[in-house]
Amino acid sequence: MGKVAIIGVGQSAFVRSYPGSIRELVFDGFKEALGDAQIRAKDIGASVVCSAPEYDKQRSPAGVFAEYLGLNPQPTFYVETLCSSGSTGLRLAYSLISSGLHDMVAVIGFQKMSEISSAESQERMGRGADIQWESTFGTMMPAYYAMYARGHMEKYGTSLEDLALIRVKASTYGQLNEKAVYRKPVTFDMFSDPENRMSGPVASPLRVGDCCANADGSSCIIVAGEEKAKSLSKKPVWIRGLGAASESVNLAGRNLFSGLTVARKAAEQAYAMAGIGPKDIDVAEVHDCFTIAELMAYENLGFAEPGEGKELIRNKETYKEGSIPVNLDGGLLSKGHPIGATGGSQIRTVVLQLREEAGDIQVKNPEFGLVHNIGGVGLYGNVSILGR
Repeated sequence: MGKVAIIGVGQSAFVRSYPGSIRELVFDGFKEALGDAQIRAKDIGASVVCSAPEYDKQRSPAGVFAEYLGLNPQPTFYVETLCSSGSTGLRLAYSLISSGLHDMVAVIGFQKMSEISSAESQERMGRGADIQWESTFGTMMPAYYAMYARGHMEKYGTSLEDLALIRVKASTYGQLNEKAVYRKPVTFDMFSDPENRMSGPVASPLRVGDCCANADGSSCIIVAGEEKAKSLSKKPVWIRGLGAASESVNLAGRNLFSGLTVARKAAEQAYAMAGIGPKDIDVAEVHDCFTIAELMAYENLGFAEPGEGKELIRNKETYKEGSIPVNLDGGLLSKGHPIGATGGSQIRTVVLQLREEAGDIQVKNPEFGLVHNIGGVGLYGNVSILGR
């Protein structure tokens, strides 16, 4: 099996309400990726479009984008694994190239969440759970992650202050990201001020500051086989390991005290495929839809032992200068979370790091980067390891 590389990355600005159509939104990320790879649309052998369809007013958007972006008559595919759709698209692109069916594939992620109201968006998120046995009771994303937060606190002594420190870190780097929704400073004191919006309750113990925001955005990743990658790119970033897992949709069948099983299993697969371990990772992007999600990721990915993830954030080990820098683009907590575009945005950040083109957030001499992308409440999990 030949090697597979990423040769181009692109992303639109993530915004609360994009004024144009979904075609124009997707074009923003696609255009940047083409320019980065220095190719034309006709060079792409196939495209993979990633989104969560319950937010899309356009049925079968892959066909619409193929026409608009000049990707006809090449085949196009549509994939969905909720919030992890973008990294699932990368897995599909890797498979299409490794099989020999195509030598270059564009992975396009998008979501225009502002087309529906906030209440409608929350209702659709609730439908990501079992509509017969769970979501009928009114459970939504913040409530599910609040259960995991409560479990972690009860078992390991994690505190609200630990979660606040994660949001402060996100803001530290989000202010530097011109494509992020939220670029304002967040201080630790905001969480103890009852008059400050950040401290407002959402689903106990989670507060406003512990939750990411919906957003509109797009991303694009250009993936190529070894021969094509070496001929086109001076700095190809190689896909070294891929892991994926799923879990029971009903939380009644899970252990809420052990983090997300899908992340642990996907990480084990990705590390084994890459032939490395957690200590070899130089920079990581993890799925911080809530502050507790980032804390659990530290432990599920092997950066810390169970219950010890809080020590990483307390000691600033996940800052740029720390032993395992995490979410140096501000993460979902700062960037926002346009569901289908999120995985591609995470991949883009790690690619720029490995090419040493990340500007103010660049870590020193990175060799391996990791992307952790979760769909739903740990229903799907993808871990991708990239190397230069």
